[in-house]
Order: sequence, then C-alpha cells, then structure tokens
Amino acid sequence: MKKFLPILTLVASPAMAATGPFLSLRNTDFVVTIAFLVFVGVLLWFKVPALIAGMLDKRAAAIKAELDEARALHDEARSILASYERKQKEVQEQANQIVETARKEAVAAAEKAKEDLKESVARRLAAAEEQIKSAEAAAVREVRNQAVSVAVAAAGEIIAKQMDASRKNKLIEESIEEVARRLH
Repeated sequence: MKKFLPILTLVASPAMAATGPFLSLRNTDFVVTIAFLVFVGVLLWFKVPALIAGMLDKRAAAIKAELDEARALHDEARSILASYERKQKEVQEQANQIVETARKEAVAAAEKAKEDLKESVARRLAAAEEQIKSAEAAAVREVRNQAVSVAVAAAGEIIAKQMDASRKNKLIEESIEEVARRLH
C-alpha cells in the first residue's frame, strides 16, 4: 500500500479531476498554465529579471560600500581610541612625575626648614648667651665700680679721720715729687 501512495496522490490531483480535454479553454488548469507562460514571457520580453538583477547588484554594491565605510570608520575609531589611550597614559605618567617631584620638593623644603629652624634657634641661643654674658659682665663691672666707690669713700673717711694736717701736707709733697719724677 505504501508503494502506491505517491501514484494515488497524482491521480487525485485537480488536473485529473477536470472533466473534458486538457487543451480546452474551459479547462482552468490549461488557462492558468497559459496565463503563467504569457506572464513569464512578458517578464522576459521587458527584461525584468535583468532589471531585478541590476537593482540587486546595485543594492549589493551599496551595502558593500556601506560595510567598507563602516569598517574604515571602525578602524579609524580604534586608532583614535589607541591614540587617546596612549595620550592618557602619557598624561598619567606626567602627573605621577609631577606628584613625585612635588613630594620630593616638599620633603626637601621640610628638611631645609628644619635646618633653618635649627640654625635660627642656635643663633638665638648664642645671642641670648652673649646677652647674658654681657649683662653678667656689666653687673660685675657695676658691682666692682660700686665696691670701688664704696671702698674709696670708706677709705677716704678713714683716712680723713686718721690724718692730721702735717701728715696731709707731707703726702701732698710726696705725691708732687712722684708726679714730677714720672713726668721727667
């Protein structure tokens, strides 16, 4: 039964179901076949397949041109991206160098400031010690001068109390002789 199924399908087709001769205008299958052949002939006469093929070729060429342009734009975009990435890397390196230089300069400035501060403190300490020594020396001089003044005044009073007029005259004459001796 399976062997006869394709044959039975052909026998049951509309062409076999039509009544009458096949080459008659009353047979719809014949009319449809003629119309189809005329349609294909008209298409071939007006060269429609060539026109369609030409339009398809033009469309294919336009699509190919667009693809080539897109590929070129893509390559250009990649090169620009690579360029910007290189520039970004260079700028980042420069920024790192600037930061490192600034850090080194800041450390150097801090060290210099420490040294300057140490020197300033040392100078101020030396100046303060010098002022203290000077004040000490001035105080010692003042005390000596005061002591000398007090001693001279005390000695003058003691001598004045113990000395009489003849002794005074004798000391004056000895002093005059001593001055004369030294001057000559």
